[in-house]
Amino acid sequence: MKPSEIRDMSIDEAKTKCADLEKELFNFKIQHSTGQLDNPVKLRYMKRDIARIKTIIAEKGIEG
Repeated sequence: MKPSEIRDMSIDEAKTKCADLEKELFNFKIQHSTGQLDNPVKLRYMKRDIARIKTIIAEKGIEG
């Protein structure tokens, strides 16, 4: 997910997207631990997306 896409979202939409990604990350971690995850690189990208969203939410909170 690109930062420009996240910046176009409202704070509520970004928080919802972050919560969805965190649930999906949890499921991926379980799949990875049981050996069912096809591409473990997805974990890294998902963690980065969550961090990116949280950073932009914090930026918007400081600005507004």
